[in-house]
Amino acid sequence: MVENSLRNAGYFENLSDEQAKLLSTLRTACKKIAPVWPLENFVAVNPYLGLTDKKFTEVAQELAYAGAIQMTLPGGFYLEKIKAGKITNDDIAAALRRRNSKIEVKDFIQKINKRPEKPIKIKTIPIIAESAAQVTHKDWSRLVIARISVWAASYFDNGQAIWSAANKNKGLFMAWKAEAEIDRTPEISGLKNFRKHIKQLPDHPLYAAQVALDKIGIPEEGIPLYLHKILLGVGGWSAYAARLDWDSELYGGKDGKLIEFLAILLCWEACILDSLMHTSLSQKWNENKALYGQVNIQVEIQEQLSENLILQEAFDIAAQRKLISKFKSQNYINDKSVRPKAQAVFCIDVRSEVYRRNLEAVNAKIETLGFAGFFAFSINYLPIGHKVGEAQCPVLLKTGPNILEQMPDEKEQKGVFNNRILSRQIQQVWKTFKSGAITCFSFVSPLGLTYLPKLFTDSFGITRPVPNPNKTGMTNNTSSKKSISLKSEIVDGKSFGIPIDQQIEMAKNALIAMSLAENFAPFVLITGHGSTMVNNPHASGYDCGACGGHTGEANAKVAAAVLNNNEVREGLKKANIFIPKDTTFLACLHDTTTDEVGIYNENDVPINQKEALAEIKKSLRLAGNATRLERSLKLSPTGNDVSKSIIARSKDWSQVRPEWGLAGCSAFVVAPRSRSKHIDLGSSTFLHSYNWKRDTQFSVLELIMTAPMVVTAWINLQYYGSTVDNKTFGSGNKTLHNVTAGIGVLEGYSGDLRVGLPIQSIHDGERYQHEPLRLNVIVEAPMAEMNRIIEKHQMVKELCDNGWINLLAMNEEGMVSHRYTGNLSWERLNAVSSTN
Repeated sequence: MVENSLRNAGYFENLSDEQAKLLSTLRTACKKIAPVWPLENFVAVNPYLGLTDKKFTEVAQELAYAGAIQMTLPGGFYLEKIKAGKITNDDIAAALRRRNSKIEVKDFIQKINKRPEKPIKIKTIPIIAESAAQVTHKDWSRLVIARISVWAASYFDNGQAIWSAANKNKGLFMAWKAEAEIDRTPEISGLKNFRKHIKQLPDHPLYAAQVALDKIGIPEEGIPLYLHKILLGVGGWSAYAARLDWDSELYGGKDGKLIEFLAILLCWEACILDSLMHTSLSQKWNENKALYGQVNIQVEIQEQLSENLILQEAFDIAAQRKLISKFKSQNYINDKSVRPKAQAVFCIDVRSEVYRRNLEAVNAKIETLGFAGFFAFSINYLPIGHKVGEAQCPVLLKTGPNILEQMPDEKEQKGVFNNRILSRQIQQVWKTFKSGAITCFSFVSPLGLTYLPKLFTDSFGITRPVPNPNKTGMTNNTSSKKSISLKSEIVDGKSFGIPIDQQIEMAKNALIAMSLAENFAPFVLITGHGSTMVNNPHASGYDCGACGGHTGEANAKVAAAVLNNNEVREGLKKANIFIPKDTTFLACLHDTTTDEVGIYNENDVPINQKEALAEIKKSLRLAGNATRLERSLKLSPTGNDVSKSIIARSKDWSQVRPEWGLAGCSAFVVAPRSRSKHIDLGSSTFLHSYNWKRDTQFSVLELIMTAPMVVTAWINLQYYGSTVDNKTFGSGNKTLHNVTAGIGVLEGYSGDLRVGLPIQSIHDGERYQHEPLRLNVIVEAPMAEMNRIIEKHQMVKELCDNGWINLLAMNEEGMVSHRYTGNLSWERLNAVSSTN
């Protein structure tokens, strides 16, 4: 990461009133861009993050006008749902009422059916590069994106490049300007005196932005739209700069990276105008820039967009109706007087829902619970041989204690450390040799043939095409011995470990938040999750988002070690939490690709409980078999052995769909497991265990609604955006992906950094495996308490009030009884049963 911050450079300090006003305008535009995380921890992000302060329908209008961006699928998708009976007339009627439309359902459907097959193309107001293309018939926007992408990939490079062309010691804007002043590519492409125009710009990004805006001459009322539009034009690199600002602000720093990047975009626009200045372009730009003061989208598009939004609303209502019907008055009683044989705490991830249901089916004496996969242990984890730790917590949170990975004895520790360092050095030398300007020929000719045996074994799934990064420098035997250190110590001037008083506090908070503060089973499985796949740049996106795009292994190990600590258990007694002596917490990992569950600390189990543990392990295997069989219905495996086929997919380097990830996610249930235990939710629902009667201060409810609920909304909206407009919010065809700068992908050899999910993550080639539905959140808790939390937290209020999620209340009988309608108001569902 580039360390030269704007604050240190003093770029945005001691400004005049006019400059401060400009800075505010630029910052407002930048806040509309959602951040994107690098591939090493590719977490789900709400692509509409900077726009949730507005109504869902208003944002649809704004994005359509700013960048021809879609927020629904074409009308034909919804018509098919109507024909199939999945959207009923009552659903459409309810949607029309919510939009205050007077049209009858029959007339509305008839009108939709008369539409032309091809949607009307949205015409947006051109920027200067697009205006120049209208005059010269050359695609200048493509040139701008290509040159910025090449420079940005070099400047932000995270270790992929052998050498770096960009000067990372300079700030973002100055580094770009220094290179642009000597880059001849724009002039070769036809931009006369481009370098000269760049040199004439001020070195200060804010001053340069002001000069550029003066040349561009946008009407003041149109500047916000224009700035948003040019940011969307290079939306991928804009999003990456936004992520740098996010991290800086999270840890008490300042923003500014994206503001500098916006200044770069403005300078490109102004210099294109200067370089191509002639009568035709001047006239065309004067015509186009005048339109920025007129923010009305063309009438036919306005009408079509409005109709599609009604269809989407009806589709949401239909899905909500189906979900609500599954929750009926529950006769099932969770008998706490009977001690379960095991309790398995899983991440709330939708993939866990399938496994949990099957585990409970194969062994009724095992209870399952749902909690965010970092298990309330927000840590910074430093693997052996690494210099920089991994943030094992949601990106909304700051990391907590620093934790070291360790081996059981000093000799093994030293051996693994040296092997990892040596392995990394050899990989770097080998990479340099393969990619060198001269040595690459030696590699391809005589050495290339030596790869044939491995090419064969990799292709048939006998070997793994790339090494498992968690096992680098280790044998399978030494890898299985890895553990964590809780001991407080100073290493290289940095504090590691967790003091005992902090362990007790973290344990108490975790158990209370998990709704697991009594009636402990002999075995409590703290089950993180990760995925196994190869040749997939977005692999970390299949790991645990609650663990910052990593597996939950480290968090599970820390949680189990803390909760097995006798001193911690003694300290918990002061909080009236009594963990029996025969209870062992087991650190586990659920592989969501193969549906295998491994246990890391079996040695902690007393000898007299080994037989009981064997029964639990057998249940885990049976649940894995059942889950693989269920998932296979969507994966179409080859051969008769489903388990073998599913596991083979995880090692297949040509497999574009090793698993479906969180495709289909559309609901979040916050309630005791008894409410959903006998319901097949089809791997579409996040399940969070919660009992409001034990939450006397409703602090746990507040935590759930401000963290897991927000994160699940992010995941849901990432899948939503990648589905309705993959060009803008997705990453296109993964078979064309090329990793750039070690942080993201290009689709092909050039273009903008792609964000979001590949089309293969949501579509199977024939139909959508993820359909666009806004998240339905069902919470069993008093509505008054939910209102209090909504009113207190602006981010939560915006999500609920502006239609980004649908909030529903469950009553004490286990039925969904009320729907949140905004402004702290609720409606009874039985009063609208004919339309819900």
